[in-house]
Amino acid sequence: MLHDLIRQFGYPALILGTFLEGEVSLLLAAYLAVRDLLQIEWVALCAFLGTFASDQLWFHLGRGHGRALLARRPRWQPLGERASALLRRHPDLWVLGFRFLYGLRTVMPLAIGLSGYSWRRYLLLDAIGAGLWAGGLSLLAYSLGHAMEGLLDELRRYQLYLLGGLALLLTLTWLYRRRQGRSG
Repeated sequence: MLHDLIRQFGYPALILGTFLEGEVSLLLAAYLAVRDLLQIEWVALCAFLGTFASDQLWFHLGRGHGRALLARRPRWQPLGERASALLRRHPDLWVLGFRFLYGLRTVMPLAIGLSGYSWRRYLLLDAIGAGLWAGGLSLLAYSLGHAMEGLLDELRRYQLYLLGGLALLLTLTWLYRRRQGRSG
């Protein structure tokens, strides 16, 4: 039953999760793909759709209402100023790469929209950046998930040896301290 719920609602939930937040939703979905509950190709596509839609919304809000939004959110103002300063130096690089820097995901599209950056150029470069982020992070998390499964399988195979070694180490440490206490 849980499998059916995940299969039915997993992808829409991922789109919503990457629209609102990003990394955690994508990592969870990649883990579910490792467990064969989701398909990694669909995970990457849904992550792209969610993050791209979010970026576009914040960009267009920045174009139309950026100053008012920053005025209503005082804690965003320093981030907005930092984003604007970074954007002045290498605007295209920041459009491609802001989502890879934690904490700039929402404020950067807002600042880019506020800056007067071309919406056509933003649409194209943001699609490329969102594709790199969604595809790259999906595949990285999926690969790491498979590697961790292999490592856990190996640990399970040797768990009795590991527990025995740990017990031996603790016993030897206890004996050593006991002996040191008697001779001191």
